[in-house]
Amino acid sequence: PVFLILWILIPLAIWLEDRGPIFYTQRRVGLGAREFRVFKFRSMIRHAEAETGPVWASKSDPRITRVGRFLRARALDELPQVINLWIGDMSLVGPRPERPELVEAFARDMPEFGQRLRVRPGLTGLAQVYGRYASTPRDKLRYDILYIQRMSAWLDIKLLFMSVMATVRGRWQS
Repeated sequence: PVFLILWILIPLAIWLEDRGPIFYTQRRVGLGAREFRVFKFRSMIRHAEAETGPVWASKSDPRITRVGRFLRARALDELPQVINLWIGDMSLVGPRPERPELVEAFARDMPEFGQRLRVRPGLTGLAQVYGRYASTPRDKLRYDILYIQRMSAWLDIKLLFMSVMATVRGRWQS
């Protein structure tokens, strides 16, 4: 029931703010370097990357809408990724999938980056729980490799619990 309410209220809030599209899809790279489309609730203004191309959002990015800021703080913009779970593109826990342009750049600068593509990407992971939004790609990669080396059901349960707590407290972009 809670999720059903969110699936009604979030699209309504997004639409009321600027009458724009509710959902946003983006190409990402997953298991075995296979590209897929990740689903999200739109949290930025329409055509946010028209002038810049693919760039990471900063914490105080002016392209993020008021509703989007609320959604991102609680990771609610990621809720449509349940679809990616059903399709099999993602799992609950694992390294977050990156955009193809970023994967290419990171793999050039960090040869060990390819290790991330040996596991299914996840909704949450070590880098999300223990890192910060502004952590460097190299720091996030260290967390991801550590997760891959220590993968277990217990670690996944712990990370899922910590992720739920971060969502409840609204602490995803700190």
